[in-house]
Parts: sequence; C-alpha cells; structure tokens
Amino acid sequence: MSDTVFMIHGMWGGPRDFDNFKARFEADGFRCVTATLRYHDMDPRGEPDPRLGTTSLLDYAADLEAEIHALGAKPILFGHSMGGLLAQMLGARGLAKALVLVTPASPAGIIAITPSVIRSFWSVQTRWGFWRKPMRQTFAEAVYSMMHLISAEEQKRAYESFVYESGRAACEIGYWMLDPRRASRVDAASLRCPVLVVAGAEDRITPASIVRQVAKKYEPVSTYREFPRHAHWIMAEPGWEEVAEYVAQWLRGIPGRGATP
Repeated sequence: MSDTVFMIHGMWGGPRDFDNFKARFEADGFRCVTATLRYHDMDPRGEPDPRLGTTSLLDYAADLEAEIHALGAKPILFGHSMGGLLAQMLGARGLAKALVLVTPASPAGIIAITPSVIRSFWSVQTRWGFWRKPMRQTFAEAVYSMMHLISAEEQKRAYESFVYESGRAACEIGYWMLDPRRASRVDAASLRCPVLVVAGAEDRITPASIVRQVAKKYEPVSTYREFPRHAHWIMAEPGWEEVAEYVAQWLRGIPGRGATP
C-alpha cells in the first residue's frame, strides 16, 4: 500500500502551489492529496466570503482533521508556510505518520516578528480591524517577501492566482501572545513522528532564523535542512528540483514506508 502525502497550502494559496512537488512524489510511488482551506476555493478576481476574515487556525485544522480521517490511514503531512503550522497542529493530535514542514510558520511561543516580516505585512497591519477581515498582500509585498527569486513573469502569474486570507489566522500566528485561546499552540511532547523542517536562507516572510527554532522545538524527532539559494517560493524557484529530491529521499527513509499504520 502506497503512503499518502497530504499537502496543505499556505496563506493566499491553493493546491496549485504543489504542482512541481506533487509530480515528483507521485513519480516515486506516493499518492498525493492536496487540500483546499476553507473559503479558498474562490476566483482570485472575485470578492472573498466575509466569513473568511474571522476564520481561525482552529477552523482550518478541524476541516483538515475530518479530511485526514476520511483517508483511512495516517498520511505524511506536507505543509508549506501557514500549512506547515497547520501540519504541526495536526501532527500533535497524532494524525500523521510523518511531517514535512517547508518554510513553515511558527507556533505560539516563538517570536516571529522581524523587520522583514513587518514589511511583508505592512499594508495588512496598517488597516484597522485587519484581525477580523479578509486580507491580501500587495503585489510589491508579495514580491519582496516571497517571490524575489523567480522571474518577473512568474511573479505576475503567481500573484494573479492569490486569493484572500483570514486576518484572524494571521493575527493568531504573528500575535499569538494576544490570543487568549492560543490557537497556534503546539504541544511538542505530543508530536512523536519524524519531522523534516526545510528553510530557505533568503526567505523574508518565514526567515530561516525562525524556522530553525521550529526544528529545535521538535528535537529529537526533527531533521533540519536549510537551502542557501532559496527563499519562500521554494517549490517553484530555480533549483526547486534539488529541494524536491532531498525531501523525496527523506520520505523514502521513513520507517515502515508502505505499511498500513
């Protein structure tokens, strides 16, 4: 029985973000399932569902947990950016055979506000009430924070696919200390499966200095790998094949691969 890789996208994203890696993993015999977060199945040119603004990380996690249970066996959870944080939350619930966290957002307890992160979210944070409204970066912010290593044409194409994101979820990540529910909290002691944490040395929205702390949180089950010529758009940047091959090799080494949990 082939293992399932359950792929969780990040802010403003969708299943399309995984096209390159999905094809690579399927060639290696994995079954890949790409999730779509609540209210993200919209036309990028349209207006977001107003309920998106107050959607919590806990809402996303509840939806994903139901999808995982429907698979019938524990999958490998592959999360990018905010999807990486959601994978951590779900892994701590015992729902994963292994975790792959690619440029992941950090959980409560790790201070993730740096000058580059502030610049990445400047237009969002300077809008009153952003914590309860759908939000989206400007094109300039997206290029600065995530897409500075891809061509201008690819930047435009990628940005045109961006949908809106939950202001509440963003606040729960960046300002977890103000969240009475600690929605982004992850109990490291409950996460016992193997964890691969991947960072891009030139990432500005989830800086490698923060991602290293994520890997440290899950020692001794974590493996950390930092790629020097990559940033946040690591799954489509020039040289993404090297990253995909490294992850594929790590997946092949998971104990009991192909066995039914």
